[in-house]
Amino acid sequence: MKKKAIVIDKTVEAVLEGIQRIKGKDITLIDLNSIQHTECGYFIVCHGTSTTQVDSIAHSVEDTVKEITGEHAWHRDGYKNSLWILLDYGDVMVHVFKEESRKFYNLEGLWADAKITKIEEDN
Repeated sequence: MKKKAIVIDKTVEAVLEGIQRIKGKDITLIDLNSIQHTECGYFIVCHGTSTTQVDSIAHSVEDTVKEITGEHAWHRDGYKNSLWILLDYGDVMVHVFKEESRKFYNLEGLWADAKITKIEEDN
């Protein structure tokens, strides 16, 4: 159990680093562990200001997670239009939105009963 937690923590840290490398905006960690019947333990949500930046953030996350943990995303979706790219790392799901799409889908509002942590942006 403890080993799994360490792997998840490393994955979360690698995802955050990958987002920050490309200046992802409004990075949010949603801890779903206290909610029953969820598919994963964490959502990490951020957005970019263009489809080009969204695509770059998602690729940076994939590259950084592979570099730090050796893991590959189990599933990836959304690269075709880059309005909402989903990267599935099992217990960690990464949502990279274009800003307008993020506002529309409002994942933070949908999961408001979860523990939500805003991540400080690097300058």
